[in-house]
Amino acid sequence: MVAETNHPLDALVSKIGKTDVLACYQCKKCSAGCPVTPDMDILPHQVIRMIQFGMKERLLNSKTIWLCASCETCTARCPNDVDLAKVMDVLRQMAINSGEPLGDSRVPFFHSAFLSSIRKRGRIYELEMIAKYKLKTREFKKDIKLGIMMFLRGKLKLVSSKIKGKKEIKDIFSQAKKGVTG
Repeated sequence: MVAETNHPLDALVSKIGKTDVLACYQCKKCSAGCPVTPDMDILPHQVIRMIQFGMKERLLNSKTIWLCASCETCTARCPNDVDLAKVMDVLRQMAINSGEPLGDSRVPFFHSAFLSSIRKRGRIYELEMIAKYKLKTREFKKDIKLGIMMFLRGKLKLVSSKIKGKKEIKDIFSQAKKGVTG
């Protein structure tokens, strides 16, 4: 849980995300490299500018924070080391904690199912994740044809594969929870 204070939005996000959002001078390299910008309502460089201007409500209600794939291309391209991927994580958590209805109510369900799968198994187990998501959204018939096609092409496995390092991944989740609440 992100502990919010009376600090300006830029100071709060910088503190929680451990990155200086005021270092951004709007070179737009983050937006130019982002593979998801065609579907975003706010471009990555605009996210930083909106944080600087304290436009919290608009940011927390945007599609952009949920569409971010956390691929870190933006972070790698930033000449001032602004970790925009981490900033997006902070904004998502703030949106969840706000209790306000999100632009698309299904997004947090997907977010939760995705993280739950990683926390439990150390990697994504698609069938389990889809089942959790469908139970929450109650959209059982949607995407059935796509699911069948993916299964027939071997893209959906009936059994989750084993990985090494599950304990380390659980430790990462524990550390992340402590960092956000502590």
